[in-house]
Amino acid sequence: MTTLTLGALYGAVTLLVMFSGMPIAFALGSVALGFMYFFMPAASLNTVTQNVYEEMASITLLSIPLFILKGAAIGRSAAGRDLYLALHAWMHRIPGGLGIANVFACGLFAAMAGSSPATCSAIGSAGIPEMRSRGYSGGFAAGIIAAGGTLGILLPPSITMILYAVAAEQSLGRLFLAGIGPGVLLVALFSFYATWRYRREYRAAEAQLAAGGEKSAYLDQHVYTLREKVEMLPRVLPFVVLLIGVMVALYGGYATPSETAGLGAVLAMLLVGTVYRLWRPAAVSPILLATLRESTMLMFIIGMSLLYSYVMSYLHISQSAAEWIVGLALTKWLLLTMILLLVVVLGFFLPPVSIILMTAPILLPPLRAAGFDLIWFGVVMTIVMEMGLIHPPVGLNIFVIKNIAPDIPLKDVIWGVLPFVGLMMLAILLCCLFPAIVTGLPDAVMGISTR
Repeated sequence: MTTLTLGALYGAVTLLVMFSGMPIAFALGSVALGFMYFFMPAASLNTVTQNVYEEMASITLLSIPLFILKGAAIGRSAAGRDLYLALHAWMHRIPGGLGIANVFACGLFAAMAGSSPATCSAIGSAGIPEMRSRGYSGGFAAGIIAAGGTLGILLPPSITMILYAVAAEQSLGRLFLAGIGPGVLLVALFSFYATWRYRREYRAAEAQLAAGGEKSAYLDQHVYTLREKVEMLPRVLPFVVLLIGVMVALYGGYATPSETAGLGAVLAMLLVGTVYRLWRPAAVSPILLATLRESTMLMFIIGMSLLYSYVMSYLHISQSAAEWIVGLALTKWLLLTMILLLVVVLGFFLPPVSIILMTAPILLPPLRAAGFDLIWFGVVMTIVMEMGLIHPPVGLNIFVIKNIAPDIPLKDVIWGVLPFVGLMMLAILLCCLFPAIVTGLPDAVMGISTR
């Protein structure tokens, strides 16, 4: 059987098994084992455990459960709600300040927790009811939280970027730094849109009142006193200090990514225990159980994805596919466009973890041959995968929003997130036109990369 035929069969069987509804980890693992049985030496089945262990024996992957523990500790407390309320109090005089506060809260919480669903849930549970009570439309409130939540896989610590660093054999510290510039860019774009949308809805509310209609809650704004603002800070500042401390430890060279993850997890547990009194076994056990469940699920997916990639490499499917792509002699930017479109399509069905581990052996060699910086590409690819979190048919964040705000129609949620998909496309275009948005900070802090 030719490599082309074998590759086509491998892809077709993978799609068939995935569409059967089987969990992703089992789907990838069963396909890999099936092809090992039929197309590889019989002895290879005896080395499955060894192969998976060797692929996962990375000190970088050790940081994933620790970052998950840190995110679970913060996410299970009221830190997200308090962060949002404090930002809202200090920004309420800005036009659209409530929406901007949601964006900033999502960005800061994402940087502390490193999880997109956790960010949506923690900030949305407080932010969506508050926005709706003040006259904001349900679609806009849902859209801004769903889009803000995607920052969880772009701003460090990002589990998605950890996996990309392993798959692409790139510096995790440099990749984390590279995500900050585009993350700030997206926060700015989302904030500008929130201001524009607020002014539009506010004018509509004024016109409705002038026409003799009902007075909208938009026109009744609570004014916070300085005392109220200051009283909100003590619960928020410790977590901001935690965020800064973890970044200083990582980028100051005081700790490795794994040590930083451990430090962040321990400090997060101490903070939620001290600030929110979550120190009794009944309060701590849900945090540990959530960490265990998510870590086990994620590590199982990683292990099976790596086995899947190993089989693909052994059968020369990934090498042949990469050679075929290079042989097309596409221009540099057409190649990038085709690859990003493929990532968009895969985002309809797969989570970012699987996309990275399944496609890295095929996509990265042609990109490297075309002269692309793989750190830069990793960030751009992450933004594209962010879009997958808020567009149908999967759109994980959409379903998180539906869970915390079931009274908002799904149609309104989808229409609410579409403008943010457009803003993400604009951010990708800007990163292509001005690569320094991505590479400037890591080059300034860690020196210009020679890779």
